[in-house]
Amino acid sequence: MWARARSATGSRWLGFAGAVAMAAGGWTAGTLPARDPWGLWTPHGTGAETAGALLAYAGLTLLLAAWWAYGRSGATVRHTLATLGCWAAPLALTPPLYSADVYSYIAQGAMVLEGHDVYQAGPSVLDPAGPGGDAAASVGGNWRDTPAPYGPFFLLLARAVAGATGGTLVPAVLALRLLALAALLLIVWAVRRLATSGTGAPGGERREAEGREAGALWLGVLNPLLLMHVVGGIHNDGLMIALMLTGVVLARRGRWVLGSAAVGLAMMVKSPAALALLFIGVLVGRAATGRPAAARVAKGLLAPGLVAAAVVAGASLAAGTGFGWLRTQSVAGSIHTALSVTSDLGLALGEGLRLLAGLGPGAAGSVKSVVQTAGLLAALVLVALLALRSARGRLDPVYSLGLALTALVVLSPMVQPWYLLWGLGAVAAAGWDGRAGRALAVLTAALTYETHPSGATPWYGFVLAALAALAGWWLLRAEAGRAGGLRALPEQRRKAEDASI
Repeated sequence: MWARARSATGSRWLGFAGAVAMAAGGWTAGTLPARDPWGLWTPHGTGAETAGALLAYAGLTLLLAAWWAYGRSGATVRHTLATLGCWAAPLALTPPLYSADVYSYIAQGAMVLEGHDVYQAGPSVLDPAGPGGDAAASVGGNWRDTPAPYGPFFLLLARAVAGATGGTLVPAVLALRLLALAALLLIVWAVRRLATSGTGAPGGERREAEGREAGALWLGVLNPLLLMHVVGGIHNDGLMIALMLTGVVLARRGRWVLGSAAVGLAMMVKSPAALALLFIGVLVGRAATGRPAAARVAKGLLAPGLVAAAVVAGASLAAGTGFGWLRTQSVAGSIHTALSVTSDLGLALGEGLRLLAGLGPGAAGSVKSVVQTAGLLAALVLVALLALRSARGRLDPVYSLGLALTALVVLSPMVQPWYLLWGLGAVAAAGWDGRAGRALAVLTAALTYETHPSGATPWYGFVLAALAALAGWWLLRAEAGRAGGLRALPEQRRKAEDASI
C-alpha cells in the first residue's frame, strides 16, 4: 500500500485529495470579501473558520507529501501534465485563498475605468455603492489608501475585467482567476521549451530530454507554492512570470525582438521582470558572432532594453495612466514583512543602537533603511557577476536569470512567500536537480505554511515553515546516498504509470 501511495498515480490522487481539502477549507477559512452581494462567499462563524483552516492545513500537508513523492516516482511529462490538471482544478473553484490582493486588482481596474489616478490614490476613493465598491471594501488595510505598484498593461487587463463584470465581486474574481490559469498554461509551455532547448536527438538523448522536462515541470509548475498562490491566490506574479519566461524562450530561439517585447509586457505587470532583459542581452551578444567584442556587448546591453522601452511607453500611453508607475515602485518596500532578511536585520540593528546609544525614535528607521539599501546593492552586484559569468559561457543564461531573481528576492526590503516563484521556473528549466533546485524545493515547500488561508501570517505559520524546512533538508540528506536521488533514471520514466490518464 505504501509503495502504491509513492507511485506516480498514487501520488497524483493523494495530492488531489489534499487539493480538495484545501479548497473545501477555503470556503469557510479563505480570504472572504467584506461583503458579497451574491451571498456565495460569506463568513460562517469562528467555529467554521477554525475547522476550515484545520482542513486546509491538513490538505496542504497531503499535497506537499504527494508532491515530494511524485518528484521521485519517475513520472513522464504526459503524466505530470495530467496531474497538474488534477491538482489545480479544485483550487480554481474556491473563493480567493491565501491573499486579498485580487480585491485590489478589481478595485484598481474600476478606478481606471472611472478615470481615477491609480498612481496617486488608493481603492478607498471608489464609491462604496458603485462598480468596484465591494472589492475596495475587501482590500487589506495596508493597501486601501496605497497607490498601485503595478504596471499599465496589467491595469488595462484589470480595467477590462471591471468593465466586463461591472465590478461585481464573484464574476470579477473568477475572470481574474481565468487569467491566472492562462498564465499557468503559458508557464508550462515556457518551462517545457526551456528545459529541452538544444535537445531533440533520438534514442537515449531524447529520453534524457524527457527526464529534464518532467523534472522541470515537477519543480517549476507542479510546485504547491505556485498552485496555492497563482491559482488559489490569483497573484499577478503568475502573469509576470509567464510573459518573462516566454520572452526568454523567444530570445533563446533567436527571436530576441519579440522576446524583449514580451519582457516589456511582463515589466508592465510587475517591474522585477526587467532583470530578464540583461540575460536576453547575454544571449543576443553571444549570438552576434563575427562582430567586434565591443559591438557585441553594446548590442546585448542596449538593443533588448530599447525594444522593451518602446513596449513600456506604448502600454503606458494606451492605458491612459501615464508614467506614474515609475514613482510607485517603492510603495511595497514601506511595509515590513518578516521574511525580508535585510528588513529584519536593519530593524534589529536600529533598535539595538537606539537603546544602547539613547538615540531618537527615528534612528531605528534610518538604520533599517541603510541596511535595506545595502541589501539591494549586494543583489545588484550578484546579478552583475551572474551576467558576466553567463556572457563568458561559464553559466547558462537561463539558470543565471533564475539565480539572479532569487538573489533579488532574498535581499529585497519586502519579501512575500510567492516572490520566490519569480526565479523558480528558470532554475527548474535549467537545473531542477542541481544544488539551487534542491534548495528551492525545500524553501518553496516550507513557505507554503507561512500564510493562513485567510491571507494572514500567524506566528505558528513560521514554526510550521521551519519544521517543513528541517524535514525537507533531512529527506534530501537521506536521499543523497541512495541511487538517483532527485534524478529519476530514464528507464524509470519510461515505466511511469501514465496508463491511468
